Amino acid sequence: MSETTMRAVVCVRAGGPEVLEIAERPIPQVRPGWSLVRVRGAGVNRSELRTRQGHSPAVGFPRVLGIECVGDVVASTDPNLPEGTTVAAVMGGMGREFDGGYAEFAVLPNALLMPIRTTLPWHVLAALPETYLTAHGALATSGVLSAGRQRAARLLIRGGTSSVGMAAISLAAAEGIDTATTTRRPAKVSALIASGADHVLADDGGSLAEAVHAIWPEGPDYVLDLVGARTAVDSLRVVRRGGTVCVAGSLSGWLIPDFEPIAMIPSGTGLTAFHSEECAGSTAVLQRIVDSVEAGVLHPNIDRVVALDDIAEAHRRMENDEATGKLVVLP
Repeated sequence: MSETTMRAVVCVRAGGPEVLEIAERPIPQVRPGWSLVRVRGAGVNRSELRTRQGHSPAVGFPRVLGIECVGDVVASTDPNLPEGTTVAAVMGGMGREFDGGYAEFAVLPNALLMPIRTTLPWHVLAALPETYLTAHGALATSGVLSAGRQRAARLLIRGGTSSVGMAAISLAAAEGIDTATTTRRPAKVSALIASGADHVLADDGGSLAEAVHAIWPEGPDYVLDLVGARTAVDSLRVVRRGGTVCVAGSLSGWLIPDFEPIAMIPSGTGLTAFHSEECAGSTAVLQRIVDSVEAGVLHPNIDRVVALDDIAEAHRRMENDEATGKLVVLP
């Protein structure tokens, strides 16, 4: 790399992990309303996997993927973002409408940049923005965070070994919430317990009602469903009457076939959703999360840290559901 070029991972077309190619590109130029960031780390997300597979029809190729990153400001058009400021960015079109975090540098909208005070190493900081902001937003949307401070709350997390699931377990444990989670892989039970889960249930693809009601006869007060389309209706059956199901993941796809709201949502039970696009610009929340990690209150689970050259393998690991926690790339 010269002083004017950088290394980037370019998704050249829709397809398997092999379509992620290392390329040398010009370092992008700052323009009005945008800043140049030296990318120090970026999380690898299932959203990027789906875009790579061709499930984001609005995305044109070639494209540098990456819906989040952390790094430091190199040059900015915002006087509140001086050179050297540590920043995080997430969503807002990153890696879709414009090039994202799978590169050594990125030009990003000033409105997306969240200045962060931290002493965390880059790989730990990079594991936080998308994952923890999504988990926090979903738990807040469902009401479980405020309820956990007032009384004993019971939370079921479906899809607990995903990076967002493990972040949600960590956040719930810090609030003293009685938490159960699911996994399809017995080998991952110990990691879920270490993250703070009180109960771990085997998910064989069928209904969880019997297993959940053995723990909580009335059912959980809240269900955070990160599996999504395949399990949402069963989550409505499992949650206690008057409880809330929050769908915040799409591990099983986007659409619920033959969904009949009146027939499938029990009277008085809440069904809501959270989209990580809401995380963009959540500086204050992310700073609190960073502070809690530094204080040892939250314990992010990092599955693997890779270099740009290994990002295709990271995608394969995620695609095969082999990861437990967050995959991070350090350019």
